[in-house]
Amino acid sequence: MSSDTYHKRSPGDGTPYEPMKEPRYTDIATFMRAPLAATLEGVDIGLIGVPTDLGVTNRPGARHGPREIRNASSLMRGFNLGLGVNPYELCRVADLGDVRLSHRYDLERQNEDIEAFYRSVQAAGILPVSAGGDHSITYPIFRALGAARPLGMVHVDAHTDTWGEFFGSKFTHGAPFRLAVEAGVLDPKRTIQIGIRGGQNFVDGIEYSKSHGMRVVFIEEFAELGVDAVIAAARRVVGDGPTYNSFDVDGLDPVYAPGTGTPEVGGITTLEAQRLLRGLRGLDLIGGDVVEVAPPYDQTGNTALVGATMMFEILCLIADRHFGGARRR
Repeated sequence: MSSDTYHKRSPGDGTPYEPMKEPRYTDIATFMRAPLAATLEGVDIGLIGVPTDLGVTNRPGARHGPREIRNASSLMRGFNLGLGVNPYELCRVADLGDVRLSHRYDLERQNEDIEAFYRSVQAAGILPVSAGGDHSITYPIFRALGAARPLGMVHVDAHTDTWGEFFGSKFTHGAPFRLAVEAGVLDPKRTIQIGIRGGQNFVDGIEYSKSHGMRVVFIEEFAELGVDAVIAAARRVVGDGPTYNSFDVDGLDPVYAPGTGTPEVGGITTLEAQRLLRGLRGLDLIGGDVVEVAPPYDQTGNTALVGATMMFEILCLIADRHFGGARRR
C-alpha cells in the first residue's frame, strides 16, 4: 500500500503508527480506529458516514449518528470472536470520511450527492459499509451499487420502509425500498424484511412489500420461529446473488437502542441481532449500512455503541466473504 493512501502519524521515533495497538481513548476518532483515507486508492472496504436526517418523518437527530458511531467504535477490537475473523488481517480497511453534501436543505440534491459518491467508491472497487443518517440514504446508495443489476437485501427494521409519498415528498426514510424497487435497483423477490412491528395508521407499505414478493417477517413470527430459522429463511430468499445488508437500529427493542427517531417497543435484542448477522456468513454481501442512530435521544451513548457493534459485524462478514474464503453454511 502506498505511503500516501492513509493519513498516518509517527510517534516521533520513526516507528509506524498502528491505531489498533494504541489506547482506545487516544487520537482522532475514526470508524473502528481504521486509518483515514486520503484517496480511494489501495482500499478494499471503505467505512463511510452519511450525516443527514432530512428524510425523517418525526424526530430528527440521525445527522449526528456518524460522528457518535465513530467515537463509540473506538471500543471495537480487531478480532471478532463470534466469527473468528480479523478483517484488518484479511484486507485493507479505511475510513473514507463523510459524504460531502452540497445542499444541506435539499433532500433530492443530497440524494444526488450520495449516489455520486457511492458510484466513485464502486468504480474504485471498494465495498462500502456506511453509518447514517436516516434510512432515506439507502435509496441513493442502491442507485449506485445496483445500477448494473438489482440487489437482494437482508433488512432489519421495525418498519418496511416501502411507503409512498409523505406530505408531498417521496424521498423520506419511510420510502427508500419502494423507490429502489421502482428504480430497478432492488429485487423485491430477493428481499427479506425482519422485525416488522408497531401500530399503523395505514398498511400501504406492508401491502407494497408483500404484493411485490418481499418476505416480511413480523416480530411475532421472529419470536415464534427463532433466530436460526429466520437465518435459514434469509439465506433462501437472497440466494447466491449480490446482496446488501441494511440495519435500522429501531429494529432493536428501544431498551437496547433508545436513541432513534421512531422507536417501537417489542423488538429484537442485541444478541439476537448479532446472531442473525453472523448467520449471513458466506452470502455475497457487497455492502451494508447501519442507520437511524440519533444520539440526542440517548445521553448514555449506548445506541451509538450498538450501531458501531452492528457495523463491525457487517464489516467482518464482508471481509470474510470477499477476502477470507468464508465457509458456506
